[in-house]
Amino acid sequence: MVIMGAVGEGARPTCPGCLRVPLARLLPPAEPMPASSTFSLKRIAVPAFAPSLLYGVADGAILPIIAFTALELGASPALAGFVAALTGLGSLLNNVPAALLTARFGERRAMLGAALAALVAFGLCMAARHVAWLAIGVLMAGMAGAVFSLARQTWLIAAVPFSMRARALSTLAGSMRIGMFVGPFLGAAAIQGLGLRGAYGVAMLAMLGLMLIVWRLPDLPEPDAVNPVTDGAGAAPTAPPQGQASVPGTGFISLLQAHRTTFMTLGIGILLVSAMRASRQVVLPLWGDALGIAPAATSLVFGLSALIDMAVFYPSGKVMDRYGRIWVGVPCTLLMGLAFLALPFTTGFASFLAVALLLGFGNGIGSGIVMTLGADASPKDGRVAFLGIWRMLADLGASGGPILLSTITAAASLAAGITSIGVGGLVAAAIFWRWIPRRPVSSGLP
Repeated sequence: MVIMGAVGEGARPTCPGCLRVPLARLLPPAEPMPASSTFSLKRIAVPAFAPSLLYGVADGAILPIIAFTALELGASPALAGFVAALTGLGSLLNNVPAALLTARFGERRAMLGAALAALVAFGLCMAARHVAWLAIGVLMAGMAGAVFSLARQTWLIAAVPFSMRARALSTLAGSMRIGMFVGPFLGAAAIQGLGLRGAYGVAMLAMLGLMLIVWRLPDLPEPDAVNPVTDGAGAAPTAPPQGQASVPGTGFISLLQAHRTTFMTLGIGILLVSAMRASRQVVLPLWGDALGIAPAATSLVFGLSALIDMAVFYPSGKVMDRYGRIWVGVPCTLLMGLAFLALPFTTGFASFLAVALLLGFGNGIGSGIVMTLGADASPKDGRVAFLGIWRMLADLGASGGPILLSTITAAASLAAGITSIGVGGLVAAAIFWRWIPRRPVSSGLP
């Protein structure tokens, strides 16, 4: 893919040896780093990333045991599955209110309020003696997560210079994934000593630590200047693209009208990426079972895939900052799409493991791509509202992907459902190839 992009813009190679060149020569030249390149992420590492890691620990501790808690309270399997899905529904329903709350009270207060609400929600889940109270707690936790994630993203956008934005947001996403990976182990240890409700205690402790860190957050600098919406060629236009007027106001309707081209192009790509990511969590266990692989072996494959996913988040952010978002967005979606398409052709443990690792690698190199593209396209005035809409598109994909998978599986077969998700990945790659700029663009760059 890299070779195709590099050769397509220059002369066609005349011999096979012409292709044997270092990767750095195939990539576009890195943009000159502005004065803000002296900024170091290490200086804000704890306040910037520790809260997301702790929130990931909390989610990782409780998500695996929500359905078991519902079953313990007398719910049917179908009802238990519905209760577990309320976290995603709560996030989806609260994206717009989250934007309003963050704009009204500021990022720091919004994060504190979200952490407090999550603390109450986890306590409610722990103390629930009826499935209805558990459902309310799970829904509250999902709604609190929407506020926290949006406020966390907008705080980091303002705190980090544009030249390091992708690295910061990739690390933000990576820290959440690390927490999600560690959380189930801590929850399992608590369950061994305290019973099933001990996992909620782990989540509550994580929220208390998060609140302490957020309480001591440094004051934000002035937000960076508006990043103009860029055209498909990667240049910063001096006027908005055709069909996209200047933003007359910062309300949701005004933003939808002014940025409809972005939402209908890159927004659809983000929706498809989120659908693939959510479906991945469902597909691997289902296909492992279809192949007759033992649950323990399938869990091992899932864990190895997650390890690769976590290992590459920072390099992908560095590539995005230096060479452009397209050099991560397209490979990420292309690899994930191809992995989904290849999965139905696996016949045993070895091939299943290989495809799962490819899926984890593709997902890992796309760490932060959703937040980075949203931050790049968002206007200075109305940024929080814009990102609320952006997150809604991502959550629609995350909710719709598994639903589409189950619908096609019921109508045809599991292989057909998996293939449909893979085709969506290829469509996302085509959208990103057309609409993501070839290089990083901000109002500070020519």
